[in-house]
Amino acid sequence: MTEQVGGGGEVVAERHPVADFTDRLLARLEGLRESPVPVWSMGAEDKRHTLMALATAQAELEALRLEVLLAADRDEAAIDAGDRSAADWAARVTRQTRASARADLTLAEDLEDRYPVVGAGVRAGAVRVDQARAIVRGLRLLPTSGKFAVDADQRRQAEEHLVDLADAHDAKALEQLARSIYSVICPEHADDYEGRLLEAEEARAARKVTLEMHEDHQGVVHGRFRLPKLHGHMLRKQLQAIMSPLRADAADTCAAPGERSERDTRPVPVRRGEALCELIERTSARDLPQTGGGDATVIVTMTLADLLHRLNRAGVATLDTGARISAAEARRLACHHRVVPMVLGGDSVVLDQGRSKRLHTKQQRLALYATQTHCSAEHCDVPASMCQAHHDVSWQHGGRTDTTTGRLLCGQHHRRLHDPGIEHRISADGKVELHRRT
Repeated sequence: MTEQVGGGGEVVAERHPVADFTDRLLARLEGLRESPVPVWSMGAEDKRHTLMALATAQAELEALRLEVLLAADRDEAAIDAGDRSAADWAARVTRQTRASARADLTLAEDLEDRYPVVGAGVRAGAVRVDQARAIVRGLRLLPTSGKFAVDADQRRQAEEHLVDLADAHDAKALEQLARSIYSVICPEHADDYEGRLLEAEEARAARKVTLEMHEDHQGVVHGRFRLPKLHGHMLRKQLQAIMSPLRADAADTCAAPGERSERDTRPVPVRRGEALCELIERTSARDLPQTGGGDATVIVTMTLADLLHRLNRAGVATLDTGARISAAEARRLACHHRVVPMVLGGDSVVLDQGRSKRLHTKQQRLALYATQTHCSAEHCDVPASMCQAHHDVSWQHGGRTDTTTGRLLCGQHHRRLHDPGIEHRISADGKVELHRRT
């Protein structure tokens, strides 16, 4: 607020132009809200013009807000004594989150003090605020010390180049361009620098890899994951190949016949989820590491009647993990040879090897998986696929290699079973109880 002396000698307060403009803008907006003329009644040309004008005005207003936020932060009288910064004050009175308000203040400081060319572009309306954020994120990656350090002239050159590009690229494209700006200002070191940058990025990504899964009571498994960029792009491409309507075996999908049309209008996340299901089903156990002498084959236990599709039976099948699925789903999987059906009441391979072989065969281990879903040690929940096949009576002492005297044990309990200081017994329910010898 400024002061002027009136004609009669009195002091007249005059509002700052920005504050006065803001008040008049709000008043005009309020008048528009009360207008009886609806927006849809505008002509086509007016709609196009208004959309472009509003986008420009919004960008300039956002730039102006950042300027005022920074000015308020540097004026102790502008904020309440209890607030640490203008960002904290603004978050409280405007119902923003503190994180977003503080990010705004940081950007305002960057545009004023560190990246003046970008700041000038924002104030002129040539660069939108979201574009400025993208440019600044890229400029922050430019090294300030060491072999690849850039000087002040090179940094300014980078700013000018990116501001020029803002006229033809959105924020997402600008961020990618900003990340590669080093090749523009230092082309002789670009490959070496980018290689070092990518190595560091990949190392950070590898440390952040996670996969979380949990099953609800409605038969749905939920999860979330974080992958390095390479594996994320590989997964995306694999899913896109399955989702493509141009694939050669488009009829061989998870969907029932007639459910797919030439143009699938379902949401992309739904189609991507189905593609992930098919990718999992198509992954062969032969392509995965062996564990405990066996592979990752999924075994489904069901009756012969269910396998032969008796129409008067709904039927239930059991996975070797303990989960239960419908017999219809098991039949579908068996039709595509994606699981091994363990049929009760049908023909089977020979599972009793007697003394002819010392180690359990793959078929014997699969049979053990079907009846022992976890490590046989009491209270142990290590999955069968991560266990080793153990002889109840050791091979050296005349034990037989068959499924009646075979037992699955995780590596830790298998070692304890052969520890002279440990004794064990097999309970009536087939669990192995271990105790220290006294």
